[in-house]
Amino acid sequence: MKTKIIILAVLAVAAGAFAYSRLHKAVPLAGSNAARTGLSSVGKSVDNIPEQKSAPAEDIPKGNMATNMSAQPVEFIAIPGGKFTMGTGAGEKGFKDAKPPHEVVIKTFDLAKTAVTVEQYAECVMKGGCKEPAAGDSCNWGLADRQLHPVNCVSWAQANQYAKFMGARLPTEAEFEYAAAGGRKQKYPWGNEEATCGKAVMSDSKGVFGCGTNATMPVCSKPAGNTAQGLCDMAGNVFQWVQDKYRDTYIGAPADGRAVEGAGPLRVMRGGSFNCVDALPLRTGFRGRVDPGYRDAGIGFRLAKSR
Repeated sequence: MKTKIIILAVLAVAAGAFAYSRLHKAVPLAGSNAARTGLSSVGKSVDNIPEQKSAPAEDIPKGNMATNMSAQPVEFIAIPGGKFTMGTGAGEKGFKDAKPPHEVVIKTFDLAKTAVTVEQYAECVMKGGCKEPAAGDSCNWGLADRQLHPVNCVSWAQANQYAKFMGARLPTEAEFEYAAAGGRKQKYPWGNEEATCGKAVMSDSKGVFGCGTNATMPVCSKPAGNTAQGLCDMAGNVFQWVQDKYRDTYIGAPADGRAVEGAGPLRVMRGGSFNCVDALPLRTGFRGRVDPGYRDAGIGFRLAKSR
C-alpha cells in the first residue's frame, strides 16, 4: 500500500511539473536586451496557454469592472507631422540595432494620451470583442485596485485586436519614437535629464521595481515625465507593443514612418517598464523585441489613429 501511495505521489509531482513547463516557455529575449528590459526569459506565451474565450459580463472577475460599468474613454492627442532623425550613429551600448540613423517623415496622427487601462480593456472583454489577459505574477487583471493601471500581460495579437475593436491601431515604431521625443533628438520624453522616479515608473534608487511598489502605477502618475504634447508614460510603467516586426538594423527602413512587416519572429516594443533593471530601456531610441505571443507584467500598449 505504501509503495502504491509513493508511486501515485511521484506521478502527481511529475504531472504538475509537466503542466508548469507547458505554461512557462522560454522566449527569444536576445542577449543584453533581455537583461536590461527586466522581462523574464521565462514567461507566459499564448502558444502554450489555452486561449480564454471572450467572457459574458457576469463571468468577468469583479475587480475588472468599473462600478458604473463604464470605463474612462480613450483620450487622443494630435501629434503634428514632421521630419526627424531616427536611430543613432554613436557606438553607445544598447543601441547596436538602432543604426544607421535615417531621416523619417511622419504624417500628422493621433496618439492615445495613456496606455490602455485595465478598465478600458475590460469593456472589450465584457462585450465579447477581446480575450482576457493573463493573471497572477504581477499581472493587473483580476485585481480590484488596478482598474486605472495599464493593462499588461497581453500578447501582441490581443493588443492588436483591442485596437481594431476600438477603430484604431497600434502606433508604428517610427511614430512612437517621434512622439516620445517630441520630434527632437532627446534622451527621454521630458528632455535630457536622467530618469528618476520623479519622472517615470521604474526601478528606484534601491533597485526596487515600480519606484518601490514592485508593480505598475495608475497611468499618468508621473506628469513631470510627460511629453511637451501631454503624452503620459512614454517612458516607464509598461513597455508598449508597436505594429512593427523586429529587424536588427534600420537599413532599408521605411522613410515615411510605415511599420516594418514581413519575415521575422519578433515584434518591437518601446518605452521601458516598471521592472527594467536600469534606465536605458526608457530612452526614446531604445528598441525592445520579444516573441509576439509573450504576455508579461512589463508589457502593455496604447492606441493610435491615422488622420
